[in-house]
Amino acid sequence: MAAGKLYTGQELREMFNYSTRWLEKSAPAINALNVFPVPDGDTGINMLLTMRSAIEESYHSPDRSAVDVARALAQGALMGARGNSGVILSQIIGGLAFALEGEQFGGGNFAGGLVQGSDRAYRALSSPVEGTILTVVREAAMAAKEALTEGDDLTFVLEAAVSAARDTVASTPSLLPQLQEAGVVDAGGQGLYTILEGFLLYIRGEIERMELIAPRMIAPDTPLSLRLEDKPYGYDTVFIIRGEGLSLDKIRKRLQSKGNCLIIAGDEKVVKVHIHTLKPGKVLEYALSQGTLHQIEIENMDDQAQDFLRVAQGKPPSSKIGIACVVSGEGLTRVFRSLGVGFIIPGGQTMNPKVGDLVEAVDALPQEEVIILPNNQNVILTAGQVKELTSKRVMVVPTRTIIQGIAALLSMSYEDNLETNVQEMEEAIGRVVTIELTRAVRSTTVDGMKIGKGKVMAIVDDKIVASEEDHAGALHKALSTLDVSDEGVITVYYGGKVQRDKAEGIEREVRGWYPETQVELVYGGQPHYDYIISVE
Repeated sequence: MAAGKLYTGQELREMFNYSTRWLEKSAPAINALNVFPVPDGDTGINMLLTMRSAIEESYHSPDRSAVDVARALAQGALMGARGNSGVILSQIIGGLAFALEGEQFGGGNFAGGLVQGSDRAYRALSSPVEGTILTVVREAAMAAKEALTEGDDLTFVLEAAVSAARDTVASTPSLLPQLQEAGVVDAGGQGLYTILEGFLLYIRGEIERMELIAPRMIAPDTPLSLRLEDKPYGYDTVFIIRGEGLSLDKIRKRLQSKGNCLIIAGDEKVVKVHIHTLKPGKVLEYALSQGTLHQIEIENMDDQAQDFLRVAQGKPPSSKIGIACVVSGEGLTRVFRSLGVGFIIPGGQTMNPKVGDLVEAVDALPQEEVIILPNNQNVILTAGQVKELTSKRVMVVPTRTIIQGIAALLSMSYEDNLETNVQEMEEAIGRVVTIELTRAVRSTTVDGMKIGKGKVMAIVDDKIVASEEDHAGALHKALSTLDVSDEGVITVYYGGKVQRDKAEGIEREVRGWYPETQVELVYGGQPHYDYIISVE
């Protein structure tokens, strides 16, 4: 068997990044497909939020090791899984983490991961149903495994998996009566196909093409004929149990009689539970006897069903919140995209956007409520003018730096309203410190500090605190002015003109200074600042 190209942990994260953006394009259409197990119209957004949670956690993992990034992706997906489709997707990603080993991965690892993911997904459900995402992942995994006979090439393996997923999604109505009656394919299966297709497009190097075209929706031409049942659907209940010696089988056995669509996943210390039940209180009461409860989410599925019918009948869905950000740098743009930003306005230091640029961005978003993150103190006033120039409801979170923008996005909750999100974002930006390193273009004196031309300046939240010969010296002095906690996180974003090995040297220095603190290195690609550092 011929060996194919091996990929790094950074490339694995980028593969997930671009696939998530690909999924985002079709999330509303996937929402409109969902009729099983309940017509709730949120499968697309649940899978999207699960992918975003996976990527967010992956930034807490070193770039160099594929297995570390994969494990972080799996952990993030499990902890952030939304709905039954999200929990199943988290198990598929978990299978990928189980199959990867060492610094790099190839087609064989990926095929093995799909097989493991399929097995884990089936085991997570108390009553697996064919004609759903389960069938799609199983057939995709089988095709990927069979493709290995032709060579261990990831492109070839993904092509086989995507082709099998596409054909299986198209066949789901013949396997599940509810889909056939409604004239749609399975929503979760369509979502998984889109994710796999996003992986393939990235590996093929078709990133620019992904920006220009939309994902293919595999849907029958027959019209939607959904009818709601008279019986109540109950409550979609999701939560996490933390404890010691937790038993998946024991929890599954006790909860089977308390509802349906039960999904149990996790290990002896952390268990994720998803169940549809008429009495969520009884479910939580039992779960509390097993350990502490976290991330409890309870949604009325009867309300979800009515929202779904509105979409199916061509009525506009409930308004969501759009995000527009000012960002500069290829890597930082990818970071902001992965965190759900709908429109990015190029700009920042030395190239502030005009009011018209921001208005155009707001009007281009499909949402009627929009949050603007200026990410630069010189753009805040400009952003404040937008609300008077658009019919949409616009609020500005006064982020003065890129780091504050990222912190704000990480606090975003799509379940909360506009005001609550703005309040949470404003609180989040107060909990993060920004350090920027750049070279002085001329000699000067600021606040009594002499700065020589070509010296490296360290700027902490807009205040110059150091002027040194090199980046490491300036950063060390800047960090020494802060109370860096062992429980905190230091993230180093390196600029477009900085070589990777130089950035890794800075990373090693920081790890040496703060051995108990989590340190991460991310490519930002920003101009002007060689390094931008987040301290949380």
